[in-house]
Amino acid sequence: MKIPHRRLTRAAIAALVLGLPAAFLTPAGPTAAAPSLPATASSATPGAADRAETLQLGAPDLPEVRTVTELAPGLTRTSITRGTADPSLVWTAEAVIPSASPDPDAPASALSDETRARAVAAKLQSGGIQARVEHVQSPQLRGAGGDLGYRVRAGQFASKADGAAVVEQIKAAGYASSVLYTGWDGDAGTSSQSRGPWKLEVLTIDPKQFQGQLTSGFGPNLQDRETTSQLAVGAGALAATNGGYFVLDPKAGAPGDPTGAAVSDGLILSEPVGDRPSLVMDGEKNQTTVQRLRWNGTLSAIGKTGQVRLDGLNRVPGLIRNCGGIDDTPTSLPLHDVTCTDPDETVAFTQDFGPSTPAGLGLEVVLDERGTVTAVNTSRGVPVPARGRTVQAIGADAQKLGNLARVGARLKIDAGLLNEDGRSLKAGSSTDVVNGGPVLVSDGAENVTVKRDGMVRQGDGNSFYYGWVHKRNPRTIAGVDAQGRTLLVTADGRQTTALGLSITESADVARSLGMVDAINLDGGGSTTMVVNGQVVNSPSDAAGQRPVGDALLVLPRRKN
Repeated sequence: MKIPHRRLTRAAIAALVLGLPAAFLTPAGPTAAAPSLPATASSATPGAADRAETLQLGAPDLPEVRTVTELAPGLTRTSITRGTADPSLVWTAEAVIPSASPDPDAPASALSDETRARAVAAKLQSGGIQARVEHVQSPQLRGAGGDLGYRVRAGQFASKADGAAVVEQIKAAGYASSVLYTGWDGDAGTSSQSRGPWKLEVLTIDPKQFQGQLTSGFGPNLQDRETTSQLAVGAGALAATNGGYFVLDPKAGAPGDPTGAAVSDGLILSEPVGDRPSLVMDGEKNQTTVQRLRWNGTLSAIGKTGQVRLDGLNRVPGLIRNCGGIDDTPTSLPLHDVTCTDPDETVAFTQDFGPSTPAGLGLEVVLDERGTVTAVNTSRGVPVPARGRTVQAIGADAQKLGNLARVGARLKIDAGLLNEDGRSLKAGSSTDVVNGGPVLVSDGAENVTVKRDGMVRQGDGNSFYYGWVHKRNPRTIAGVDAQGRTLLVTADGRQTTALGLSITESADVARSLGMVDAINLDGGGSTTMVVNGQVVNSPSDAAGQRPVGDALLVLPRRKN
């Protein structure tokens, strides 16, 4: 597989905006609404996401309405509203419990053991706060879930603002606190009892009928973020959702950089995190698969023995968001939302990264389009030449790179993605890859791989798991059904009018929509769906759409 030369400029995006496809200007296709029960085969648009049963979400007697709109032959949007407002759900204050560990750096957590939780509750009660202790049981997953611990909560309020005074009382007692909505709890048993409401959007792409193309896009460069709607309009897409995980904090790398595998038009942009799953798109056939990919990268000098391990592409050397690389600290395994470090790394860059490579100490070698070394710089941070590359090395790797790279020498960059069988990913010019995780469904059965994919942490009192896996959040899901159709799903959350999904519920939803293979993509405030240039879901960030690293784009016609 090739490493890219090209990059899309802002000027190109501006030009594309001026040439929107005709579908943006014409009315949407046929629409059918089905109250309470899913649409039947006779009333639904062919290829829509509705199935023979309602979503496996909440109490079985909930009302469910699906509205199906044909966006193009073979492309449908299904809007799903399930459940109704539940008067039993309230706002409550939750205390953050300091760790009982002798380690002074041990983090506080919303959860603790029962003894510690009861001691905190007793202290709050002595100060006049009506605190209670709740046992948190999570749905059992492979190697994860079950008994998470105990939480301390206080009060029941009709609105978030009503809980502010109790939060201040808890803080005055020495504990951090916030007001949360009980509808966002993902406690074991609640999924089969909750009344909702939930709001989902589903795009269904039938490869037998759709004449456009499913692809991905990242905008002018990797290190700048754009909203999903900006990426959709810039590409002239009929529809789009947000894509994979990416760097947000500059302390974790270059904001916007994918934190996992990324391939665009057959060209590798970013290396995987360990063997975490990715959504692999064949744009020529409009087929998708969920695959676990590993990185294989080396750097050598033509005509000279020896080689240097290439740790990655288009990211800040030494900072590995989500971990999963060789010799990373604190772990070489995937660890979600953690930035691992490695003082000795070699990373290659293309023009796709941005106007200039990351600046800092180390060595940077500049290559022309033939791989010939044109400069060896003793510090990092230069523009990548047109159709060329640069290679940066830090720590002990700087010496290794310097031994290979002399001005006039030719270097060979071998970069590839290996599947679970150890074979190179077969990729053509229409192949795209977006990173994700965990897997939700495999071969028609739920298979939630949170432990393998780094969503289970040690030593934090299950705090991360509680917030990320257990609780309901906005989610973006992608998968394929038994007929080979690709489904892209957004579920709104962090709102009283849309509860969101736990990871377990995400797998339930994927299966009830008919997916036989499914993957969780970036969610939370990133979760966005755009249709005909308009955002059709309700992003949870207070500011509205969150700028993201990349997006899944449904184009009205094939690129080639």
